[in-house]
Amino acid sequence: MVFNTPINDRYLEDYVKGDIHRLGSIAVEKDEVIAFAQRFDPQSFHVNQQAARLTPFGGIIASLGSPGIDELRWLKPVRPGDTLSARVIVLEAVRSKSKPDRGAITSLIEVSNQAGEVVMTFKCVNIIRRRPSR
Repeated sequence: MVFNTPINDRYLEDYVKGDIHRLGSIAVEKDEVIAFAQRFDPQSFHVNQQAARLTPFGGIIASLGSPGIDELRWLKPVRPGDTLSARVIVLEAVRSKSKPDRGAITSLIEVSNQAGEVVMTFKCVNIIRRRPSR
């Protein structure tokens, strides 16, 4: 199903419980994945093909892999000219029982503007490899 009404003309009543609206698709290009990660998440499995092959992922992955994001809140608008900073608060770090080479980190992410106002928060879970034993 697609929306019959353009987004600028859509109202609450246009959203019916149970409706499913398809938003289309986009091809994920390797150079775009690497460029994004170099700027925002420069971990080896996002930016280095050789290093990524040695990870549990077996190659380059996008910075969007996660078992989930919860409690996403947009608390204040972000405006042109704002300078944003983020902090990550680790809520839990648990070793995997089934995969000893990794674990799960649950974090609270807070994004603040230049005035120190928190503009966005969310909780997320990320799978992180464990330090190899020697």
